[in-house]
Amino acid sequence: MSSNMIFLNLPVADLAATMAYYKALGFEHNPDFTDETAACIVISEAIFVMVLTHDKFRQFTPLPIADAHRQTQGLYALVQDSREAVDAIAARGLAAGGSEIREAQDHGFMYSRSIADPDGHIWEYFWMDMSQQQG
Repeated sequence: MSSNMIFLNLPVADLAATMAYYKALGFEHNPDFTDETAACIVISEAIFVMVLTHDKFRQFTPLPIADAHRQTQGLYALVQDSREAVDAIAARGLAAGGSEIREAQDHGFMYSRSIADPDGHIWEYFWMDMSQQQG
């Protein structure tokens, strides 16, 4: 196991629906870390999203679970290879039940779309042309 891995833990209301949503985005799950209370969504070799039922999530924190439809818990940014790839993953997310929370942002050197998953967790898909960065 690499020391540079990240596991993002998200509470979800409907585990099966959430797994179907992320599969529609093109991500698989790791069956070794998946059961009726949690699923490990594989984003890359170093990035994983643990989607946990509310009961399971509560085992890890004494704090209340925020309603991500009404409050921002965080913004999860995931780089894409091109503007077209940003639009493609956004389209898959929208088709699978996600919602666009603001218009696409085009800054010339950077392009992004903000898509909330069915539980309201906001994913920022973006592309950036590093050659246009000013130093």
